[in-house]
Amino acid sequence: MESGGKRRRTDAVLSNGNDKIDPSLLEALEKSQSSVEALDLRTVKKLVLSFERRLKENIEARLKYPDQPEKFADTEVDLHEELEKLKVLAGGPELYPDVVNLNVIPSILGLLSHDNTDIAIDVVHLLQDLTDEDVLEDNDEPARVLVDALIENNVLELLVQNIQRLSDADSDPDEMAAVYNTLATIENLIEVKPSVAELVCERTKLLRWLLGKIKVREFDSNKQYASEILAILLQNSTANQKRLGQMNGVDVLLQAVAMYKSKDPKTSDEEEMLENLFDSLCCVLMPLENKERFVKAEGVELMIIIMKQKKSAYASAIRALDFAMTKYPPACERFVDVLGLKTAFAAFMGKIPVNKKNKKERYQEELEERLVSLIASLFGGILRGSRRERLLSKFIENECEKIDRLMELYMRYSDRVRAETDRLNELELDDLEMDEEEKYNRKLESGLYTLQLIAVILGHLWCSEQPQMRTRIELLLKQQKLTKKDVKDILQEYHDNIGDLDGPEEKERAQARIQKFISAFG
Repeated sequence: MESGGKRRRTDAVLSNGNDKIDPSLLEALEKSQSSVEALDLRTVKKLVLSFERRLKENIEARLKYPDQPEKFADTEVDLHEELEKLKVLAGGPELYPDVVNLNVIPSILGLLSHDNTDIAIDVVHLLQDLTDEDVLEDNDEPARVLVDALIENNVLELLVQNIQRLSDADSDPDEMAAVYNTLATIENLIEVKPSVAELVCERTKLLRWLLGKIKVREFDSNKQYASEILAILLQNSTANQKRLGQMNGVDVLLQAVAMYKSKDPKTSDEEEMLENLFDSLCCVLMPLENKERFVKAEGVELMIIIMKQKKSAYASAIRALDFAMTKYPPACERFVDVLGLKTAFAAFMGKIPVNKKNKKERYQEELEERLVSLIASLFGGILRGSRRERLLSKFIENECEKIDRLMELYMRYSDRVRAETDRLNELELDDLEMDEEEKYNRKLESGLYTLQLIAVILGHLWCSEQPQMRTRIELLLKQQKLTKKDVKDILQEYHDNIGDLDGPEEKERAQARIQKFISAFG
């Protein structure tokens, strides 16, 4: 966000009014840049010493003349210049451990709570420069030393306290840029040290601030960035997912995406934000208690409305439903009660809204995979009663067209898995050792997981003992020169690879369910 502006300013300074570059200015600039490149320990010490001196002068002047700003204004201009000079350090990340040893980090961070917000903003820009990913790549060890020192000296608390006093309105571009750079710094810290994602939520009010930001109706670049940081914080952290749920986060996310139920984002940036909001929603739906909050807040109904409106959030709504209904029967029951089957099965039959952007084959495939998962969740979550009857009857209507579609997908995914298996066997012949687990994971990625879910759905249909369905399945297998044994083999491999992520009892229960299908196919 900053760099574009900086570059333009330099160009304006270099041209002397008639679009010709002034050679003497260019030489001076090159000299100043080459002095930047000669960064060594001596230069670092000099910079740090000079900064500490100006800082001391500023503190003394403020203590001496607390009510006469004109008496300490100069020291603040000097301090601002010293902070600008420290940005040079980003040119030598290998010297970061020396910077830390010089004990200047506490002094720099202390300025984040300086009475003059301009000084605090200078520090934010400096931190963003020092932790920039381009600066830190290939400098893992020095980067870690710097990040550890920043965290030990409360960088997270200080950054978040400072962001809360910054105005975020367009009317103040400097403060708006500082908000953006604060978020960038936090993202950079997480990049170097992933545990920061949980630390920052434990120690600060960042989650609350981010929720406040995505509540705002107007779209701007900081709302977009807030949505991105939120998704990063929730990605791999159950603790953060639960924390956000307790803060009414499920509700806030639903309200934020509800703005797009009948309209599309106007720009690609806004589109990206909507995607981030749905990513956050899906992450937050991992813990059971948040699935419950989602159902209570009428999230199921909202997602069905979004699907019916056929706007750009269509696929994301299906994904959120898939997350909500996985291993959570109450969401499945609500889905059937609010007439979601009609909408879901229309999509399953390929009645998917297509526009220029999502014509891509991969978009259609991802949707198919989600819908297969969603239907498998429905079968797993609704085991008896009239809802089960309604679900099963979908596969009989229109001369079993849903079973035809299921077998069409079965063939496509089984061809793909076969091709991947052949490819892996070829690789093995070329002396590329691969353990069984890696081979299995490669196959899952190539479509085996979806194939397994299709086989599970076929198992549910077969076990319903409805002759019409069984006849149809047998006929379609025969047409493809397959037998029930082919489906059984897929189910067996699935059965043998069920993990115990949800505890040994759940693993046994899941395996027993699959075993029932295997036996039913005879």
